[in-house]
Amino acid sequence: MKAPLPDGRVRIVPSLLAADFSALASSWAPLAAAGADWASVDVMDGHFVPNLSFGPDLVKAMKERSGAPLIDSHLMVSDPGAYAPVFAEAGSDWVSFHLEACPRPKPLIKKLKAMGCAVGVAIKPATPAAGLIRLLGDIDLALVMTVEPGFGGQTFIEGMLPKIRALREAIDARGRKVWLQIDGGVNARWVGPAAAAGGDSLVAGSAVFKAADPAAAWRALEAAGQEAFDKGWTRRPVAPRR
Repeated sequence: MKAPLPDGRVRIVPSLLAADFSALASSWAPLAAAGADWASVDVMDGHFVPNLSFGPDLVKAMKERSGAPLIDSHLMVSDPGAYAPVFAEAGSDWVSFHLEACPRPKPLIKKLKAMGCAVGVAIKPATPAAGLIRLLGDIDLALVMTVEPGFGGQTFIEGMLPKIRALREAIDARGRKVWLQIDGGVNARWVGPAAAAGGDSLVAGSAVFKAADPAAAWRALEAAGQEAFDKGWTRRPVAPRR
């Protein structure tokens, strides 16, 4: 399945980091039945962030055994040049890497696109939006971290909302089909503000998989996100690019 372009629909992207590691396929099944077709795989190397997580074999397994969802692999690693192609080869629909770990990202973006993979670039909370804005002509997904990367279950940093708005304004002013992904602390409290600020791909881990009914939680988050996006962002006029 080819990575889709943004189409005005807000997507809630469950993060497998919060799923039951002993039964990932069965954890995903009720979400797939509810209509979810996009999962996020957090890849951590213990260096760029103080945690270890998934490898490329997980991407292959999810593609083969869980209804072939769209997979975006979010690489929180110190050497994305070495690991990003491996995750593209494993079947990731998007591979996202951090600007902080790759100060010259364009060669890697070009390489991944030549492999047939959509490309995202991520920034930590302390990194200004300007670095991503400069890359909007080259990437398919702009990822704003709304927590410090490394662990799930953290609280959304409200101060990231102006950064999200700045990126949405830049994406729309340029007429670009680029997903604006928000990752970190997205739950029933923060899905509305994140979407109203312009996020249309919202990663949610604990808020989905730790819920009593993950499928119902996913549906509720997606509905709330769509309503907030429609009311808070898409009805605002966008200034033409100068």
